[in-house]
Formats: sequence, structure tokens, C-alpha cells
Amino acid sequence: MPKITIDNREVNIPDGGTILDAARKLGIEIPTLCFLKGYKATTSCLTCVVKVNGRKNLVPACATVAEEGMEVESETAEVRGARRTALELLLSDHVGDCIAPCQLLCPAGMNIPQMLRQIVAGDNTAAVATVLRDIALPAVLARICTAPCEKGCRRGSLDKPIPICELKGYVADLNLAAESPWAPKCRPASGKRVAVVGGGPTGISAAFHLAVNGHAATVFEREPQVGGRILTEFGREVLPRETLEAEVEFIARMGVDFVTDTTVGGNGSSDFEHLITEFDAVLIAAGTSAHEQAVAWGLKTTERGLSIDKADYRASLSGVFAAGGAVRSTKLVVRSTADGKEAAQSIDRYLENPAAEAVPEPFTTKIGRMTREELLQLANVAESGGGKDMKSLDETQKHARDAAACLHCDCRGADNCELRIQSEKYQAGATQYHATSEQRRPVKMLRHKDRIVYEPGKCIRCGRCIAIVNETANTLGLTLIGRGFNVEVGVPFGRDLGEVFGRQDAKTADELAAKCIAACPTAALSKP
Repeated sequence: MPKITIDNREVNIPDGGTILDAARKLGIEIPTLCFLKGYKATTSCLTCVVKVNGRKNLVPACATVAEEGMEVESETAEVRGARRTALELLLSDHVGDCIAPCQLLCPAGMNIPQMLRQIVAGDNTAAVATVLRDIALPAVLARICTAPCEKGCRRGSLDKPIPICELKGYVADLNLAAESPWAPKCRPASGKRVAVVGGGPTGISAAFHLAVNGHAATVFEREPQVGGRILTEFGREVLPRETLEAEVEFIARMGVDFVTDTTVGGNGSSDFEHLITEFDAVLIAAGTSAHEQAVAWGLKTTERGLSIDKADYRASLSGVFAAGGAVRSTKLVVRSTADGKEAAQSIDRYLENPAAEAVPEPFTTKIGRMTREELLQLANVAESGGGKDMKSLDETQKHARDAAACLHCDCRGADNCELRIQSEKYQAGATQYHATSEQRRPVKMLRHKDRIVYEPGKCIRCGRCIAIVNETANTLGLTLIGRGFNVEVGVPFGRDLGEVFGRQDAKTADELAAKCIAACPTAALSKP
């Protein structure tokens, strides 16, 4: 058993073991996008390179056999730089959106494509859960939001955008009308108390998300009813008051305490000082009225309002946060609710660790503008998914039919995409070597029933799925087809995916598809 050293740590491994085997035994993380345990290494991605002292060039850890006395370094500047370059080269030929355009344009960042798929599947409970993960007042917003998400819907380039706001309101209204409405499961009580000054959309949203995170939130509102600008800017014909009241009551049942007819600061700065003493954190969400009180409260201001760290909504006093109209002029109510959500997340991190840093924006790649031919191809795949023509749905299934028109521009596996995770870790530039829209690979989507979706533009030709499929005797197999930058994973002799994932019995085919999907490092293979 050879003994080697990795990052000054010794380890013994069996004869024939690799540097990667040794690193994993020590608990040292080395990224791998093409290697799959139990199969022969292909060394195609080169993200696992390491430095072996005495050797001129970096070597792939997955295929380099450990030798007695070998000294390895896994995290030098040279190694990190090489891994970053390898990732950037893979990204240069990666044609896929980590986050769909509609979701990127939603200020609250709601996972719209996921909601649409759940509506199509008839799982409205799952759909409302997806909505409430990011939006505290969905029934209200469905009636007053200007729908920036729909402006980015690629379906609109073919005929008309998906009615996202209407569908969001549909599942939200169903939930409110239910005998036992679904509500998010709150984390265990933290014992922390947060005061929210202002009961408008920002304050209500923040209180909701604080409650979900297990914190006791108390909202102080100077008017007899919470709602703030929602009550003054929208008439009853647009937004029935019953809708707002139902959603506020829903949030109250989650444990949020709404205290109305109470003006914080009405008796001078002592009221605010009392809040800071009594509560573990304070969020100022009182709109423009907070501007007048800020100086008396000892808070720094700007021309627009209270001065905050834009990364995490922290104001100039420890434990005090500010968001919404208190810090800027904002016209979109959905932007105000998004501020409340983001401020609540920052407060949650602060309550756990006062020195916690702000969370950076998630890594994403973008396809950019797509041709009409590409969009039509996605539409054809979406509308005939699983062999079922969604246009056949009758008027009573209108919402499912509307949702089924989604082109599914998002990445279904974005949260677990190894390429995305490692690119974020190594701060790889998504556009460092990116081809222009005219030079990039075409957007394609191949689907076999409700079993598997293959998107060649996302594939890095790692070979994992090829190895898995080709050990199964009951399929025609997979292989690399084409030359140069046009290489794709495909079925030999021009056959389709049905020859691989449709020849066996359904259970075996489902298991094979699931195994390939789980192994894919970029979600080029996914579940429909």
C-alpha cells in the first residue's frame, strides 16, 4: 500500500489507487465533472488537476495512480487557476439558462417554470408551495402586479406570453378558499424576536419570511389596517379588500403579530430605543414616513431615505435593517415584497451570526436571444410531452392548458448542477470565452415520453451516461457522434432516444433513465 502526502497530510491507499482515491479518503474535495466512481476515467473535463511535486505539468487526479512517496498539492494558486480555466472553457460551449428569463425578471425570484409544471401535473398544492417560497402575498400581487416576468417570457416571441400572474393567483386563491389551506412548515422557534416598523407590502412580506424561519415577528402599523400603499394606490374594483384581509389573516395564523393604530416614534426617539432594547432585530419598512424619523432615531440617511448596505439591508445602527420605500422610491409592489423577503433573509443570517456576510448573487449562464426555429422546436416538445397533446385539454382545464404552453427555458437541475456549483466556487467567468449568439451551438431539446429529456447544448461530453447505458445489454447504447465542436451524445445509426429508454419494460427503462439523470453533471439529462 503506497503512502502519499496530499496538502501535507499522509495517507495509505491500496495498490492501483489514484490521487483522487487518496484525497477522498482524507476528506479533501477535488472537483470532478467527468469521473464517475466504478467506471473508467475519461479525463475529458480536466477540473480535477493537481500539482505533483517534481513533475512539470499538472496531472488529473482521477487517472493518476498514486506512487510511494508522492507529494501532492491540491489547492495552490496554479491549480485553482487551471481549474478555473477548464471550467470557463466548458462554459464557453454551454448553451443553457441556469435561471429562466421569466424568473430572472421576477423581483422576488419565484421559480415560475416549476410552478407551471406543477399546475400541468394537477398538483396545485405543490404549485402554491413553490409560490409561497418566495412571495408572501400571491393573491394580492396576482391582481396588481405589472408582471415584469411576462415581459421576459420567450413564448411571447411565438404567440403570447404565459399568463404567469393569473396562474399564480389561481393557485393562491384555491389555497385561501380551501378548508385547510396549505402553509409552509416553519422552522423550530429560534427564541428571537424581530420588530417590523410598517405594515405595508415590505413589512408584511418580511414578517412572513421571518415566521417561516422560526422567528417571532411583530408588525407595528400606524393605520387601523395593515396594507400600506396597497390600500391607497389600488381601488376595490382592482383589489377586493377581502383578498388582502384573507392573506394577512393567513400570515397571522403563522404566528405573526400585527399591532395597528401604533406609531413608532410618536413619543420621540425613546420609542425606537425601546424597540432596539426589547427586540433582537428591527426592520424599518415604514415607507417615506421613516425618512422624517430617521435622524431622531440616530440613523444615517441619503437623499432617497435611510442609508443601508445594499448587499444585506443593514442600517447604520447594529441590529437595525431597512427596506422598501424607507430606503428608495419604488413603484412596483412586487419589488417591495421582494425587499421584505431579502431583508428577512439578511436578518435571519444576522440572528444566527451577527458577523455573517451577505450572500452573493447566484451563478447563472444565459443563452440570450433564440431564433424562431429554436423556439418552435421547444414549443413542439412541450406541447406533445409524454405523447399527450396538451392542446386537447378542455376549457375546464384552461389553467393547465395555459401552463402547458411554457417552453421550459429553465434548467431543471440547476440547484445540483456540478458545473454551476464548481464555477461559483472557483469564480469562473460565464462569458470569459463565450461564443457569440451567431457562433453558439443551436438550442435543442429531445424528449422521450415522460422519462427523460436530453439537451445537447448543455452536454460537456463527459461520457458518464454512455458508460452507464452501454453496460446494459438490452439497449442499442449511446455514443459520441460528430466531430470537433459539433460532437453530441447520441444513439448510433441515427436512431432516437426510444431505442435506449423504450426497449425494455417500463420499470427497467425508468430506472436506467433515472440513473443517467442522476449521473449527469450539467443537467443535460433531466426528468421532464
